[in-house]
Amino acid sequence: MFNPGLKGVTAVKTTLCHIDGEKGILSYRGIEIQRLVGMYSFEEVVYFLIYGEFPDLGMKNRFKNKLVNHRSIPSHIVKIIQLLPKEMPLMDVLRTVISANYTDNHEDIYDVAERLISVFPTLIAYRYRQLNNLPEIPPSESLNHVENFVYMLTGSTNSTHAKILESYLILTMEHGLNASTFAARVTISTESDLTSAITSALGTMKGPLHGGAPSGVIALLEEIKTEDAICEIIHMKVKNKERIMGFGHRVYKTVDPRALALKNTIIKMDDLPDWIDLALKTELETIKILKELKPDHKLYTNVEYYAAAIMKTLDIDESLFTAIFSSSRIVGWCAHAMEQLNNNTIFRPNAMYIGN
Repeated sequence: MFNPGLKGVTAVKTTLCHIDGEKGILSYRGIEIQRLVGMYSFEEVVYFLIYGEFPDLGMKNRFKNKLVNHRSIPSHIVKIIQLLPKEMPLMDVLRTVISANYTDNHEDIYDVAERLISVFPTLIAYRYRQLNNLPEIPPSESLNHVENFVYMLTGSTNSTHAKILESYLILTMEHGLNASTFAARVTISTESDLTSAITSALGTMKGPLHGGAPSGVIALLEEIKTEDAICEIIHMKVKNKERIMGFGHRVYKTVDPRALALKNTIIKMDDLPDWIDLALKTELETIKILKELKPDHKLYTNVEYYAAAIMKTLDIDESLFTAIFSSSRIVGWCAHAMEQLNNNTIFRPNAMYIGN
């Protein structure tokens, strides 16, 4: 049987993630993501995905300290970043410097995973500030993972921004056997090392069909600008048969559970930023209009819709979007690589010869 792109083919058994697109369910290790966001920190969910359990207080503190200790960029990687062409896209930079991350063959895979997860935001922030002629901001030892990420990028310690970004990063840590996760599992299945597996995943995430940024949603919100313009612009787009960016998903045939969880986190915040408020109002009006004009079409917001509003609120450059997504998904890549090694079979599908 020939299945282009292996669509519909079950290639692995996993305990990491369950997706039901018809019912709108996403769970990590049996726990629906709505129960994770707001209840657990980024560090706790990382620990849960990597180690299979939630840490007690002592484990949590030790784990957080390990991540803090790995935040700084090794000196040889700093030199590499400084030598790379300024026009080199950020995902190419990350792929290059992660591959330059030396791994001793005897180093524990869990230690490697913690090191890569921890340093990833620092790499993004360092390169961003370098390209924009901004002074480097060293990692803070007093801030948690996401607070430190926001601080290194912006120089600000806005707790509301950090909390919203933390929710987004938790929601995008893992999403089954997507293209980049599959790439990581294929590489590690050859008994290669974790660094090589993550490098493979980064090369895959770079592709616009997989890790594309939610730029279209930002363009939509910028076009609308104010609440008064929502109805007119959405009606115009429906009339012109334009795609309304941020609505609909390839997997989910109902509400994207990540979008719902992110929305629920956002609406609990005090003093909502203007872009978040506009996004909330645009969603409500758009769904209302779509129900009136296209009652047979069931379109709901996807996670990229609110991701765009978050990035706009944090004033994060569009060139960083896929990299920030990767700073979260690297957790899933590591967890899948470890799971692959626990019951490994090298991937070797067949190819159907159609030549003469």
